[in-house]
Amino acid sequence: MKGIKKWLCTTAILGGLSVHLTGNIAPLEKQECMETAVCTANIQEENCLKTQAKSAYLMDFATQTVMYSHNETKRLPIASMCKIMTLLLAFDAVDAGILDMEEEICVSERAASMGGSQVFLEANAKYAVKQLIKSIVVCSANDSCVALAERICGNESLFVDRMNEKAKEIGAENTLFANCTGLPKEPQYSCAKDVAIMLKNLLYHQEYYEFGKVWMDKFNHPEGRYTEITNTNKLVRFYDGCDGGKTGFTNEAGFCLAATAKRNNMRVISVVIGEENSKTRFNDVRTMFDYAFANYSALPIVEANVALEETATVSGGKTKCLSIYPERSSYTLVKRGETSNTKVEITIDKLKAPIEKGEAVGEIVIYNNGIEVDRLKAIASEGVERANFFDRLHEIAEEWNG
Repeated sequence: MKGIKKWLCTTAILGGLSVHLTGNIAPLEKQECMETAVCTANIQEENCLKTQAKSAYLMDFATQTVMYSHNETKRLPIASMCKIMTLLLAFDAVDAGILDMEEEICVSERAASMGGSQVFLEANAKYAVKQLIKSIVVCSANDSCVALAERICGNESLFVDRMNEKAKEIGAENTLFANCTGLPKEPQYSCAKDVAIMLKNLLYHQEYYEFGKVWMDKFNHPEGRYTEITNTNKLVRFYDGCDGGKTGFTNEAGFCLAATAKRNNMRVISVVIGEENSKTRFNDVRTMFDYAFANYSALPIVEANVALEETATVSGGKTKCLSIYPERSSYTLVKRGETSNTKVEITIDKLKAPIEKGEAVGEIVIYNNGIEVDRLKAIASEGVERANFFDRLHEIAEEWNG
């Protein structure tokens, strides 16, 4: 059962900008789909930022604030960027216990025969899930995609059905998949906004970053053969802070890129579709990254190692009051020269000893401009033992003397 809800109120100064965090408003109802919560930045037609892409999108990872958009919901082919969804389902399967990173998959004849970008898997040979995932992230391996799809769902067709189901679940409303590789096949489409949503969900899997920032590596085959792989996303080497993303190219889709970069606690996602050549896609994404980091900052709202002002009351324990911490840090996005209204709601459970150190004792909900942007646990800073008979006698004596 939850206890009383309280609001934190504070004022912070960041880079000369006054940011007011206010409270005392009625709590908003919990949104059913946090993945689609979007706060649009006040950018005057983004007249200082242009791209050559048919469709483009730039957003903050933590708050989903839109910093720039151009034809963001236009349905277009996205080539190998559809592998973002393939990877998302693979990591979901690992989290669910369906897959294990060290598990070896026996590659089918069909998977080994895939054309386009590949690592030249051997039919009937076994490869570790971790290696297959790495080859998709780094060099966009079509054969590895099909091998994983067949292992997770039995065949690629069923896997594609799951891809489309997942797209609906996360709010990718203008997306339809026809295969797990992005090779030309009709009907199949997405849009810059949906690609950003897919990449955002992939980035929740911390294991992804182990592969996303790899520049060059060797993919080992049975009997000592290997394939040299190089990251198709050149920004992981040439842009400070870029640690992931996915390229794509077909004649129908043009040159595409979805990428992420992080600096000073602020992570952004940039997507371009339909560029004329590889150089412009990297230049445009780099330009959008530069714009984001130059014009926005991430302001810490709660910090993982800093106790909250609010405390928790514990009944039946050796101590009555317990300090609490957020399970992790949370930030709000602030555009330089503008004020952001961020509200923090803390709900403390009704607690009864014993309490374990690190136990969840409540919930912290953060709203930015009226939209729920984060939800995290409040955890106990220390353990509280159950009070015994002598503790109670001591407590009675203190109350009598008081």
